[in-house]
Amino acid sequence: MTGSPSSWWSRRSLQVRITVLAAAITLGCLLGLAALAANKLDPLLTDSVDKELTAALVPAAGAVSAGTPLTSADPVSVRVLDISGAPADGQARPKLTGHEVSQLKAGLPVQSDGSRWRGQVVSTPNGSQRLVVAGAGLVGFAAAVHYGGLWLVVVALVGALVAGLATWLVVRLALRPVARMRGLVRALPPGSRLPLPTSHDEMRALAEEFNALLERQEEVSQRLRRFTGDAAHELRSPVASIRVQAEVAVTNPDPELSQETLSDILEESERLSGLLDGLLALARSDAGEVPPAEPVEVVSEVRAAVRRLPSGAPDTRVSSAVAQAWASAAHQEVELVLDNLLRNACRYASGQIVVSVLASRSKVRVVVDDDGPGIAPEHRSKVFDRFYRVSDDRARSSGGTGLGLAMVAETVRRRGGKVRVGESPDGGARFEVTWRAGADR
Repeated sequence: MTGSPSSWWSRRSLQVRITVLAAAITLGCLLGLAALAANKLDPLLTDSVDKELTAALVPAAGAVSAGTPLTSADPVSVRVLDISGAPADGQARPKLTGHEVSQLKAGLPVQSDGSRWRGQVVSTPNGSQRLVVAGAGLVGFAAAVHYGGLWLVVVALVGALVAGLATWLVVRLALRPVARMRGLVRALPPGSRLPLPTSHDEMRALAEEFNALLERQEEVSQRLRRFTGDAAHELRSPVASIRVQAEVAVTNPDPELSQETLSDILEESERLSGLLDGLLALARSDAGEVPPAEPVEVVSEVRAAVRRLPSGAPDTRVSSAVAQAWASAAHQEVELVLDNLLRNACRYASGQIVVSVLASRSKVRVVVDDDGPGIAPEHRSKVFDRFYRVSDDRARSSGGTGLGLAMVAETVRRRGGKVRVGESPDGGARFEVTWRAGADR
């Protein structure tokens, strides 16, 4: 089963395509020049004959006008005729019609019976007028034009073939560095880079870009391995805890102990569920699943997030200088960010949380302050990394998975916003999220 011409062409190598294109373009140009030359060949040969006829006619006309005898001008035949075209030199009548004689008297060239003629009217010493004509045979003229055109076509074909071969060799030599680079890439061991050519040309630029691609690929692979290992480690802990506690509940018939064990299992199950939800959200984000942006009213979303806090949470106060602040985001994204920031503040706050909403023409900011122990400066650049915990034991005991702040950072950054961590006025941690302002509905 054969494919379309375009698919056949796309399967050819670059060397073949360049060669075919170069040969086709060369052939087209040469054939065009051959056609132009063939069209000019007939008038060129005719002009050369006319020049020879004129060179023989001028002295012959001068001799007749002076009354001197004519000299031979082979291969040009010079004749003297009267005004009617009858011979006046005693020779046979030339094969010229009356119309052709009239054209010769007018100074126009005539082509008749395989010969070309030119004429000139002169006056003899006795006052009579004579028509002096010069003629030459055109034997082989048509064949010369025909075979000349054929040879031009042959030359065009040979020229296209030579151009194709030359292009094939030149492209082969030009692509030799690419073939060498392909061999180097095939034999490149893990963690290595392509050697850069000494010349600052396209091949060096290609090698640099390929090395940059290798670095990005290795970075992604390392992040994936680290993420997979961290996820497996995080999942192992709640699963193992649930299994151990379930075994204790099965082997121990004490109802009170079983009830306590079931409560612990429920708590670990909730932690496991939150961990899986976080992993799923991050996986979707890494896959590029971004819902369309829309204007979201942040002040009401903050108040709703505060109402969703569990009972026993620290006192949470909302401070906003504006009644409404619209951000360009998705509703579920704003909920995710606010819920994770408030849950994180609840884990570490001593007694109070303050959520402030600030708005300008281009930005909307949400600032969450708590009065907890805060975050040391050396940890602030890492708290948004996945599975990173400032205090591992403390985070586990508070139900943290190490994914909440990572989801916050990922969600905000993919909308073109920013997230920062610092110190609150109460000595605790301050988390500041900035979104682009959205149009008011």
